[in-house]
Amino acid sequence: MAVSYNKLWKLLVDKKMSKADLRKASGVSPNTMTKLRRDEPVMLNVLDKICGALVCNYGDVVDYIPDDKRSDNS
Repeated sequence: MAVSYNKLWKLLVDKKMSKADLRKASGVSPNTMTKLRRDEPVMLNVLDKICGALVCNYGDVVDYIPDDKRSDNS
């Protein structure tokens, strides 16, 4: 299983927010922000905080990439 947070980064650009602004607004830890930047999975409560801060849904910030699709791109 893999995830992509490209939608999140595009949403931040649209809202003219930096990653630091998001971290402060959502209250997520710096370590969690590192996981997001590396496209690593995070807990749903983290996505809850982010979606609450940005007033959006999970699908607006994260994409699920099945393992078979990921191996095709490798």
